[in-house]
Amino acid sequence: MNGTLLTTLLGALASAAAALLLAPLFEGLLRKLKAFLHSRQGPPILQPYLDVAKLLGKEDLRTASGVGYAALPALALSSVLVLALYVPWGPDPALGFGGDVIAVLYVAAASAVMLMLTAFASGSPYASVGGSREMMMLLSVEPVLAVALITAAVKAGSLHVASIRDWQLENGPSISLAIAGIAFFLALQAQAGKLPFDVPEADQEIMGGPLIEQSGPRLALLRWAIWSKQLVLAVLLVELFLPWPRIELPLLAVPVVLVKAFLVLLAVGLIDVVNPRLRIDQAMGYFLRVAVSSLAGLAFAVIGM
Repeated sequence: MNGTLLTTLLGALASAAAALLLAPLFEGLLRKLKAFLHSRQGPPILQPYLDVAKLLGKEDLRTASGVGYAALPALALSSVLVLALYVPWGPDPALGFGGDVIAVLYVAAASAVMLMLTAFASGSPYASVGGSREMMMLLSVEPVLAVALITAAVKAGSLHVASIRDWQLENGPSISLAIAGIAFFLALQAQAGKLPFDVPEADQEIMGGPLIEQSGPRLALLRWAIWSKQLVLAVLLVELFLPWPRIELPLLAVPVVLVKAFLVLLAVGLIDVVNPRLRIDQAMGYFLRVAVSSLAGLAFAVIGM
C-alpha cells in the first residue's frame, strides 16, 4: 500500500469517525442550551449517546418487510458519512480528489431521500404525511444550497471544495460569498430539522412524521444520521464561507474548525428556541424568497464582486 492511499484511507476514517462520534455530543450541547433558555435543567450532555446505545439494544420491530426497507436507515447514515469525506475538517477533504460541490449536493440530498422512502414504505399515514413534507422541504432547500455552493465555485473558479476554501483564505471576504454564506446558514436551519422548519417531524401535529413507525436500531440510525448531517453541514459552512484564520497544523486546525461549527450550531439552536413552527406552505415560500435572493450573490460572483 503506497503512502498516498494510506493517507487517504486514514483521512476517510478520521472524517467519518468525527461525524459519527461527535454528532451526539453537539446534539447534547444544543439540548442543554435549549433547556437553559427554557429555565429547565434539561438532560445530561451525553444523553444522545445513551439514547443511541439504548435503542441499538432494543428489538428491531418493523411495520413492513423487504431487504430495501430494512436497509434504508443504514443507507441514510452511510450517505451522511460519505458526505463527511467530501468536507474539509481543517485538512483537505479525504475524497477531495474525486469530489466537487455537485457531488456534495447529490450526497447531501441522499439521506433525506432515504428518510422519505422509509416513511413511505412504513405504511403509516402519519409517516407518509411526514415523508411528503420532507420531500417538499427538500425541493425548497436544495436550490438554496445549490445556489450558495455554485456561487462559491464561480467566485473561486473551481468546483472542488478544497480549492474554494483555499481561494477564500487567499483572497478574503467578498460580497457574493457573504450572501451565499447567509443563504447556506438559513438552509442549514431546515437541514438540521430545527424550528421554525421542523415541519416534517412536527411532534404536536403528526407525532414524529417520518420517524413515527421506527424503533430500536432503525430509529437509532435515523436519528444518528440527522445529528451527523447537521454537524457535517456546519463544518462545510465554516470551511467554505468562514475559513479564517489559516492554520497549517492539522492537530490545531481540526479543533478550531469544530469550535466554529459549534458556534454555528449554537446560532441554529438559538433560532430554534425563539421561533414557532411555520406551516409547510410558509416554509416553502420563505425558502423560495431565500433562493431568489441568493441569486444576487451568484450575480455578484459572475461580475467578480
